[in-house]
Amino acid sequence: MFANLIHHRTLLFWACLSSPLLAYSATVQQETREPEAATGIYHQQLVKGKQYMVAAAHPLATEAGRAILAKGGSAVDAAIATQLMLGLVEPQSSGIGGGAFMLHWQADKQQLTTFDGREAAPASATPLLFTDNRKTMDWREAYVGGKSVGVPGVVALLYAAHQQHGKLPWAELFVDTITAAEQGFAISSRTSSQLTQGWNKGVSVIFDSKQYFYPNGKPLQQGEIVKNPAYAATLKAIANEGPKAFYHGELAKAISERVQTAPINPGTLSVADLADYQAIEREAICMPYRLYKVCGMAPPSSGGVAVLQILGILQQYDLTALQPVSVKATHLLAQAAKLAFADRERYLADPAFSNVPISGMLAPDYLAKRAALIDLAKAGQLAQAGVPEGAQALLSASSPELPNTSHFSIVDSQGNAVSMTTSIENVFGSGLMVGGFLLNNQLTDFSLSPIKDGQLVANRVEGGKRPRSSMAPMMVFDQNNKLILLIGSPGGSRIINYVAQSIVAVLDWKLDIQQALDLPRITHRNDYLALEKGSALTQQQAVLEDMGYKVQIQDLNSGLHAIMITPNGLEGAADPRREGSVAGK
Repeated sequence: MFANLIHHRTLLFWACLSSPLLAYSATVQQETREPEAATGIYHQQLVKGKQYMVAAAHPLATEAGRAILAKGGSAVDAAIATQLMLGLVEPQSSGIGGGAFMLHWQADKQQLTTFDGREAAPASATPLLFTDNRKTMDWREAYVGGKSVGVPGVVALLYAAHQQHGKLPWAELFVDTITAAEQGFAISSRTSSQLTQGWNKGVSVIFDSKQYFYPNGKPLQQGEIVKNPAYAATLKAIANEGPKAFYHGELAKAISERVQTAPINPGTLSVADLADYQAIEREAICMPYRLYKVCGMAPPSSGGVAVLQILGILQQYDLTALQPVSVKATHLLAQAAKLAFADRERYLADPAFSNVPISGMLAPDYLAKRAALIDLAKAGQLAQAGVPEGAQALLSASSPELPNTSHFSIVDSQGNAVSMTTSIENVFGSGLMVGGFLLNNQLTDFSLSPIKDGQLVANRVEGGKRPRSSMAPMMVFDQNNKLILLIGSPGGSRIINYVAQSIVAVLDWKLDIQQALDLPRITHRNDYLALEKGSALTQQQAVLEDMGYKVQIQDLNSGLHAIMITPNGLEGAADPRREGSVAGK
């Protein structure tokens, strides 16, 4: 399967080179490596450059960002172009109908800024949003239609970032995607496959979505040329008028009406909810790890805190002595993740509605105590949440986060950088389409049940609240506060595992960034240990089960995209499990 994905990516790359719209000179050096014992069976090309670089989940999105950088645009300019193209060519994962988190590094001022464009619940939403006749809805029913749609935040985030860090005119960043939407683009294998599998029933039965994705009653096929004039018109309006065109006026009215009149689970999102939305600039959360400083997104993302907790627990152990694909490495990664997920379920939520004890959760003495719970010979029981300083008495509750998201990493010629994770939640979101784009179903990232054992859970639905996320765009700095790594991934709540494992692979095991992304995946969410199907890790199953693990062999479809900044220049990597690519100069 992975060989087919890599082959398909190569075909798309050369198709881009031959397109008059997207033609460019390949000015980066590419290294092809054979599979290595240290990295299991997956391998991809490491891409090198000297000036600027983009790593994103689709070759057309990568090229859109690269073209902006080639014109002298900033990392934020390139991020806007990349996201707009992803919304066209990878609509199942992200788009302007969803939300995002962005880390931005301003090199000349040595300043790290984060932008929260997470969706918000309608003002009228209550903790009983997903309760029907006093019974909590099953998530498979809850995510389709209007009830699950939060106020989209991507456009507000991109505009806020551009106001501070953009160089090129706002409207110029829309040109390539508008052209592609009007002239047509080829459907990718991943989009076609997910339509054929029919995972999201809404997109195949709700009229506008069905007309676009299932013309003549059949799913779009790989290579089929598709135009999206409605999306082009929407982008033209936003390019000319800014976010006002999205959050006010006719488009806002259309979004609200589509949600409120949805044929499945109609919701209450209003034009007032859209008009009131604001992207939030938040302080990044950072923590020392070995000789480095690792930074991530603050809540309502749980990703930053959880990744840092995993690293803080692992910091108590000498990982350099371990082989990346070994039982000991698997055991420590799983145990650290298990402990972090227990805390995540208990404490992490929108800080405007809950007192989130971030300092206590990342305190060195607290993480040392958590690490001391690990038995190096046994899996042990599922972890219980700890009691960090500042913790309130809330109960743990899970939410059904799904693995259809996207991440891109960008470095511009001035050394500025963007690490951005973006999502519409479930594959094809809520299934509702308006203005040529899909609306999210992110409200199902709340705990569908607001009460457990008679007590409120932190991540319950409330009006205006932002649901907890696992998105984890991260940046790593050296002892001189020099940016050396930007990384992130899709994957629902497994994002936390994917990103933490990859950071360990680079910082502790000294793998290059492509080797780190090639590694077979391990996840533990305080439920069971998942080992990647078809990888060298499956050979560990019997030993790990003897240690007490409940093991499942699964497809762990990460989509990591990362850039390393080395003394010799930029090194970019794309996850071989998806269709992504890297380009630069």
